[in-house]
Amino acid sequence: MEKQKEIIPLLTFLFLFLGSSIFAQAPQQSIISGTVLEASTGIPLEYASIYAENEKNPNIISGGMTDAKGHFSFEVLSGSYFIKIDFLGYKTLELKNVVVNGNTNIGTQKVTDDSQMLEEVTVIAERSTVEVKLDKKIYNVGEDMIVKGGTAGDVLDNVPSVTVDSEGAVSLRGNENVKVLIDGKPTGLANNIQEAMKILAAESIDKVEVITNPSARYEAEGGAGIINIILKKGKGQGLNGSITGTIGNPRNYEFNANVNYRSDNFNFFTTLGYQDSKSKGYGVNENEYFDKNGNTTQYINEYKNNNREREGYNGTFGLEWYLTPSVTWTNTLTARRNNIQMPNTVSYEYLNDNNSFLYNRYRYENKKANRNDIEYTTTIEKQFAKEDHKLIVEASISQDKDKENSAIEDIAQALNKNSFEKSTNNEKERAGLVKVDYVLPIGQSGQLEAGYLGTFKSKTTDFQLFNQIDNVWENNTKLSNTLEYKEKINALYLQYGNKITRNLSFLAGVRWEDSNIDVNQLINQDFNNKKYNDFFPSVFLNYEFDDASNVTASYSRRINRPRGFFLNPFSNYTSDINFFQGNPDLDPSKTHAFDLGYLKKWTGITANASVYYNKTDDSFQFVRRIGGTSSNGTPIIVSSPINLATEYRYGVDITLNYTPFKWWRLNGNFNFFRSETRGDYTFVDFDGNKETQNFDNNAYAWFSRLSSKITLPYKIDWQMNGMYRAPQTTAQGEIKGNLSANLSLSKDILKDKATITFNINDLFDSRKRESDTYLPQSYSHSEMQWRGRQVNLSFTYRFNQPKNVKLQRGMNSGDSGMDNAEIM
Repeated sequence: MEKQKEIIPLLTFLFLFLGSSIFAQAPQQSIISGTVLEASTGIPLEYASIYAENEKNPNIISGGMTDAKGHFSFEVLSGSYFIKIDFLGYKTLELKNVVVNGNTNIGTQKVTDDSQMLEEVTVIAERSTVEVKLDKKIYNVGEDMIVKGGTAGDVLDNVPSVTVDSEGAVSLRGNENVKVLIDGKPTGLANNIQEAMKILAAESIDKVEVITNPSARYEAEGGAGIINIILKKGKGQGLNGSITGTIGNPRNYEFNANVNYRSDNFNFFTTLGYQDSKSKGYGVNENEYFDKNGNTTQYINEYKNNNREREGYNGTFGLEWYLTPSVTWTNTLTARRNNIQMPNTVSYEYLNDNNSFLYNRYRYENKKANRNDIEYTTTIEKQFAKEDHKLIVEASISQDKDKENSAIEDIAQALNKNSFEKSTNNEKERAGLVKVDYVLPIGQSGQLEAGYLGTFKSKTTDFQLFNQIDNVWENNTKLSNTLEYKEKINALYLQYGNKITRNLSFLAGVRWEDSNIDVNQLINQDFNNKKYNDFFPSVFLNYEFDDASNVTASYSRRINRPRGFFLNPFSNYTSDINFFQGNPDLDPSKTHAFDLGYLKKWTGITANASVYYNKTDDSFQFVRRIGGTSSNGTPIIVSSPINLATEYRYGVDITLNYTPFKWWRLNGNFNFFRSETRGDYTFVDFDGNKETQNFDNNAYAWFSRLSSKITLPYKIDWQMNGMYRAPQTTAQGEIKGNLSANLSLSKDILKDKATITFNINDLFDSRKRESDTYLPQSYSHSEMQWRGRQVNLSFTYRFNQPKNVKLQRGMNSGDSGMDNAEIM
């Protein structure tokens, strides 16, 4: 009840805020409109301020802001007006005697930069780290010093509404049913997101886009929404680029280069990267076991060192060829190679029922892995005579090969017992994609979109475990498995959007997806084919009160298909009494997603608030259970995903960008949600016993993130962000709360051609996952930290790319990479 009382004031505030904005509007007599461009480049200026004052009656004033295309419109009374156009770093443009008698368009107005002022406000003129829009949030990685020298996991863990746990699992608004794309595609490294979070360098990422309720043009995959990671691709004229070097502790040596050469006929771009790193983490499982009467039988404490050494190379080479003024052909080739060593030690402390020490056991694992990925993409884009009328055809193929080998030595000196094990895990995946998008403007404001997407994947995972018995290696058939996963998905979509009135617009569409999926366990000849197709409609309504505030109501139907480690029964055996086991019989879950959002802009402030509700059938839930006993009688705890009957999730999500002074910028995010699960789970353990557990559960949870960037004397930038994840109850226990922070200092040198950055990731060495689990036969306290505190020093040098170029790129923030037919 106390938590219910906490959410009521939040929801009340949100709806009062919406209501006050609605009723505050009063109809006016005329509309004044126009477009604002940057004079030297012709780039639209977003967020330029337009001020209108009646020349006969100064008490009559109005105004607005430009949108992503530089357009503005607002209501005024008829009369003669003094118009003023302001944008930070540009000379103020003043227009006198602008007569408004009925709807009036003042045409295109071009503003010129004020060079002296520009030098003084370079920091403020850069685009914001977080851009808040009504339908999405855009996180500009290049503006965030915190993630220099980090990974994609560090990047996503700084994005509003997004969290990444200690094992690399990505959540959106606290929901792990999220679809992550790389450059708008589900192929390549995007097929293994948890691994991508660890090996993809932050320096290779340009920005991240978050769409919480996608329309029919996007893949229906992802009940919580879509996260699109956009990699860097140079666009500047001539030869230009940047080079970044990083050193860190624990060991982190990085080199990244982004270079492009653009002429009138083509644009060549490349990204090259190298990393040699070492990270340290840990895991803890403290277990208490009970008999059938609830009496303690023993304690086993498990402690694990998570060590990881990686040497990786990556390269992207791309060519945009402007065949004609309206046709562009782009070809991109990406290759990555990573060699990984994970020497881990797991120690076990055995205690009797009185918590008295009995003996220790140690498992020494030496795991080596190499991963090779290659992907080729070709795209043809045709721009027709009418603006926004275009056709895009894209195809890509990729191949990923992962090989792991582990040697395990198990020593229990007190029992005079040693054992040896080894495992191999070989994965090979091939994927292809074909995509067609067509966009047709209709009339003044209508737009029809249609398209096709075909994705085709084949992945084989061969995990083999061997035990040494009498100096002979014997295959452990109970824990070995070869899993074959094949997926063919064909999709068509159609949607149409237009204005109903001057302020009210709509977007309605439907997507049809046909799925043909094989999940085959080859060793035991268990073949499972799942064929299904369905329609996924979406509807959006948008009401604009003025250029600075609008509200959107939306609905979409989504699907979440189980893949990868969710399905694989075995792929890891570091611990022999606590391990993860995939479920090859998982069914897809389907979600009805509703969202009500409000966006308001003031000078220096942008606020976005959303209320959302999701109903998911056959929801995935991770459960822990007793899966049998080891050779010495120790219970084995297995974690697996299962399908529960239904999950209800609703909450409020608020994001705020605030610039109180020229030298201080703040952005914050707050997400509060309630989840309700209903369902029972029946399983058979390793010993053949049938058990049923009830997973009905109601839980409240919230997390909040705040980032502050301050310009200190001598133009030193200081940035700090913090995040708090509140405790959350589950059907089997509780996930503990967690507070973490990052810190960074940055200084431009060499006449702003270079930047030196010092940052500390996980300042208090506190970012970890801590939980308690209560089972009928055991109680467990777990802690997991994948990587501890990281300190990095980075140096970036820009050639033929002055820092002020960021200002020009930042103006066209509507070019998000997800507009129109960029992603399906």
